[in-house]
Amino acid sequence: MRFKSIGVVAALMFSAALVFAQNDSVIVRPKEINTVLVNPGMGVQTFQRFNGDALNAGLRWSEAGPTEVLKPAAEKPDFPESTISYCRWFWNVLEPEQGKYNWGIIDGALEQARQHHQTLNIRMMPYDQRHPLPEWYQNSGARRANKPSDKDGKIWQPDFTDPLFLKYWGDLVAAAGARYDGNPHLEMVDISSVGYWGEGWSDYMPAFKYQKPLIDIYLKAFKRTPLLMNFDEQEALTYGTEHGAGWRLDCWGDMRTPGWGAMLDSYPEQVVRAGIQNVWERSPVSLESCGVPGSWFKHGYDLNYILQQGLRWHVSSVNIKSSAIPPQWKQQFDEFEKQMGYRFILRRLEYPKEVRPGGMMPVQMWFLNAGVAPVYRNYILAVELSSSEGKAIIKTSADVRKWLPGDAVFDGTLFVPDALKPGEYHFRVGLLDPRTGLPAIKLAIEGREANGWYDLGTIRVQ
Repeated sequence: MRFKSIGVVAALMFSAALVFAQNDSVIVRPKEINTVLVNPGMGVQTFQRFNGDALNAGLRWSEAGPTEVLKPAAEKPDFPESTISYCRWFWNVLEPEQGKYNWGIIDGALEQARQHHQTLNIRMMPYDQRHPLPEWYQNSGARRANKPSDKDGKIWQPDFTDPLFLKYWGDLVAAAGARYDGNPHLEMVDISSVGYWGEGWSDYMPAFKYQKPLIDIYLKAFKRTPLLMNFDEQEALTYGTEHGAGWRLDCWGDMRTPGWGAMLDSYPEQVVRAGIQNVWERSPVSLESCGVPGSWFKHGYDLNYILQQGLRWHVSSVNIKSSAIPPQWKQQFDEFEKQMGYRFILRRLEYPKEVRPGGMMPVQMWFLNAGVAPVYRNYILAVELSSSEGKAIIKTSADVRKWLPGDAVFDGTLFVPDALKPGEYHFRVGLLDPRTGLPAIKLAIEGREANGWYDLGTIRVQ
């Protein structure tokens, strides 16, 4: 009986402690919102242009990136607001003379992206059917893979096993890396060397031992800016992603039937065969439409299947080539945008009613990532205590890059600065850009202020 009495007393004391702690704390359960969130590093990209620029007409687009400042559309286009501009340029534009690089083109695109509140995703492309390899390269003694009399003889096809191709293309990539790697306005760079548009396939496909050094030049040149490995060649895709790259697919939505359709055959199988099912946990996945949504609509493709497949691949960003979304599909695209990338919902916040300057403040936050991917940059979870007497921004130790889809909890103590004067303070929460120190990520809750902080309650400093 004696031990039972001690247990009952202990239980009563524990219950009292819980009540005391709850009475001593503020518990906030923010109200969720259901709108599309425009957040860094994710969403629908603009293509070869920037927010507010005119859309491509009809079902056509240009593979040639902008070389001068674009004029905005007379009226704001009916297109999702975007945080990423995706631009790509051909070798003959970037290096019209050997060793003389036209960096003003990329510099200008980076600046236009910044002015339009976007970052820039780039690809450097060797050539395609309409944009030949640089004339100086064709005259350099480099080997040609085809003959003028061949069926494709009008197109000077390079021999991708030629050491001169690796040298000259590698020089361009190395120079680009030296100039742009780590630029905060550069979102991602495509690993792109082989074939039309550098997509990674060719009628003159080299063995992997020749593909590997063409991937390595990017891995060496861009150590800070995220890379995306093109999808088509399985061994190359495996190698690039194993060395830290994310991946991109250039023909998302290919539903051609009867017969062979990539979305129904090779693409889902390639993900498994390449072993890239879990790459999304640490590096981004980006998709580009095969054609444009208007052509999907024209051919009667199954939009729900296409969008759901993208979500199953844990997509963060998509390029639909700055082409109009059919009005009949706008709601489905809105729902798709709400799920792609990350979507952080603060479910519960708990902090003490009172704190003292120079003391420790216990804080608990429960977040739900309702998206399909994490955020890939190290944004800073922070608390701001603010009043007319002053303010303090207190950073937490949370690594938000580890917030995979599902629940995430921050459970820790924060130091209250000595300089805070007594009084009542607003308790605000924000996810800060590590470069600017300003709130950068929108949460799927009410309470966001114009400066990006979420005002969630008050706290007294004694």
